[in-house]
Amino acid sequence: MKSQDVYLLLKLVSLSKQEQQERDAPFGNKLTPLEAWRDWSDEDESHEQFDLGFPSYGKGPDSDLYSVRSLSMLTGISKSEISNALNRCYQSGLAKISRDGAVPTVNTRALRDFIIYGIRYVFPAKMQEMTRGIATGLMAPVFGGELRSAGQQIPVWPDPRGNTSGLAVEPLFKTVTMAVRKDRNLYILLALVDSIRLGLPRERNLAIKKLEDVLRD
Repeated sequence: MKSQDVYLLLKLVSLSKQEQQERDAPFGNKLTPLEAWRDWSDEDESHEQFDLGFPSYGKGPDSDLYSVRSLSMLTGISKSEISNALNRCYQSGLAKISRDGAVPTVNTRALRDFIIYGIRYVFPAKMQEMTRGIATGLMAPVFGGELRSAGQQIPVWPDPRGNTSGLAVEPLFKTVTMAVRKDRNLYILLALVDSIRLGLPRERNLAIKKLEDVLRD
């Protein structure tokens, strides 16, 4: 397994949630208003390295939302590595092909167990040097800053367009900061996973509870 496999699985979960039209209040959590959840500047996106245009919804044969090409566009993972990642996930039981054979679907129970019990050992994270970036963990603005306290150092994904100064945390994949700009649900999922990867007891226990709520819906 590679870290981008988890990233791809989380994107598939996000797509499923978006198909249920949960964008305005994702996962039932109390979140900040739409205009307040971002932690970056939207000034110039011309340098983005991949196309984040959103394909049409739907799981029918005419939809390309779950195609290798579409998933590559939405995540920034190369098409060949999307195929490899899906095959690894099928082999491990973390994903399977839908009954109609049209799309990959996530085994959310298995993904939940791996994230809660295994991810901080397989893909550990630690806070490093001070940098500018996008806040992650439960102190990300997408959670309304519920755990922020004065003087506390905030974990961030390094990004020159981020709005937060904090301690650098390497994301699961190098294109995460570009992908979350277009997908609040994905931002939520990755921030929860980072709280578990970092392993701080208070944040980790709360993140586990939130993650269970997300994947149960």
